[in-house]
Amino acid sequence: MNHYDFEYAKSIAMTRRRLFGLSSTGIGTAALASVLGVDARAASTDRNQKTGGMNGLPHFPAKAKRVIFLHQSGAPSQLDLFDYKPQLKKFHNSELPDSIRNGQRITGMTSGQTSFPVASTIFKFAQHGKSGTWISELLPHTAKIVDEITIIKSMHTEAINHDPAITFIQTGSQQPGRPSIGAWVSYGLGSENQNLPGFVVLVSQSNTPANDQPLFSRLWSSGFLPSNFQGVKFRSSGDPVLFLSDPPGMAKSTRRSMLDSVQKLNQMRLDAYGDPEIETRIAQSEMAYRMQTSVPELMDLSKEPASTFELYGDDARKPGTYAANCLLARRLAERDVRFIQIYHRGWDQHNNLPRDIALQCKGTDQASAGLVMDLKQRGLLDDTLVVWAGEFGRTVYSQGRLTETNYGRDHHPRNFSIWMAGAGVKKGFTLGETDDYSYNITADPAHVHDLQATLLHLLGVDHKKVTYKFQGRYFRLTDVHGELIQKILV
Repeated sequence: MNHYDFEYAKSIAMTRRRLFGLSSTGIGTAALASVLGVDARAASTDRNQKTGGMNGLPHFPAKAKRVIFLHQSGAPSQLDLFDYKPQLKKFHNSELPDSIRNGQRITGMTSGQTSFPVASTIFKFAQHGKSGTWISELLPHTAKIVDEITIIKSMHTEAINHDPAITFIQTGSQQPGRPSIGAWVSYGLGSENQNLPGFVVLVSQSNTPANDQPLFSRLWSSGFLPSNFQGVKFRSSGDPVLFLSDPPGMAKSTRRSMLDSVQKLNQMRLDAYGDPEIETRIAQSEMAYRMQTSVPELMDLSKEPASTFELYGDDARKPGTYAANCLLARRLAERDVRFIQIYHRGWDQHNNLPRDIALQCKGTDQASAGLVMDLKQRGLLDDTLVVWAGEFGRTVYSQGRLTETNYGRDHHPRNFSIWMAGAGVKKGFTLGETDDYSYNITADPAHVHDLQATLLHLLGVDHKKVTYKFQGRYFRLTDVHGELIQKILV
């Protein structure tokens, strides 16, 4: 484009700006929102200049400053880990009673079975801690922290298959396209650290030979929120973030000069059109520049003492493992990253469950417990909320052939177990009860939307008051649902 063409285009842009009027109260805002398909408030300057969050938040004093969400993708079996049902041994290999199943739907993977034999766990349970909490032998390290955590055995969800279920617990909707919980938190509260993203994602692979359930980047996307609130995935090899390093031969001063020039052009476009995504691009470019220093320092574990690796396990020395990601989560928490999301794959155990769940627990148990203990000894657990959860539970009946040493379990959304630790959550507490088959909830049900509402509450956010208008409707993380799980709160 030559100089004449550029000036002409600029004059047209200015004419459009005058026509619409970029005032916060005039027709211009509504027209611009209609054209862009976004809430015009996204372009509003009504944001906290320090954190980038919404002015007026938190709504009330927060118990937690940050969240570490340990998502166990594939759905761990509550029957083999947390929900102890000793009476099932006498029902082992008997048919699941119709009065228990009560006509509830099952997946296509077991709908063709002519028999639904009860499979009691082959693993031993014991009571631990002052609380006397029952924990499986598969989780010896978690057993040591039971007096620090709350276990909820009465979680339930709506989806029966993985993709909608994990989408639901991460975004509040079974349908793709909504903002993730981390994006909502980042949008509402912003970040205290200007050199790292407010929402960071880490992914680790299965410890089993079984195929993993896929994970899609939309699980940590910002949906219809401005894109600067999406999760930033850190990789375990090469550049932690793609294209973070300068190309060979480029000096730092050259990079800075190029960035300044691009920012001037972007600012001109922002002044002309008022598109909030241009503002996002400007902010993200500056963040990327600062991350060139902050991210390598974050990822360098060489200065961690030997005692740290003893706490998390030797796998913490291997980049990309669950243990290494848990250690990075602590380092991110130290640096005031607002929302830290770990996804660990491999819990989808339809067959060979005893073998595979033992491998999964061996790869995750020590690191999960080590993270809690590490946060506590550093004084960070007081204002950090840790959540350990899958997307649903597993069936009491066996999928496929049942033997004395082997069984599988299908998907079960009716109840599953999670645990939480840290800021504002009771210690050594268990909530909820299920029937003798761990099939139906009998006391204190807790819905996924209730978990989301409670998580926001601990951050000082009223889940009903953080909304975003998109395509003519106001959305929120919990949709039109969600009640606080009061009994677990301090």
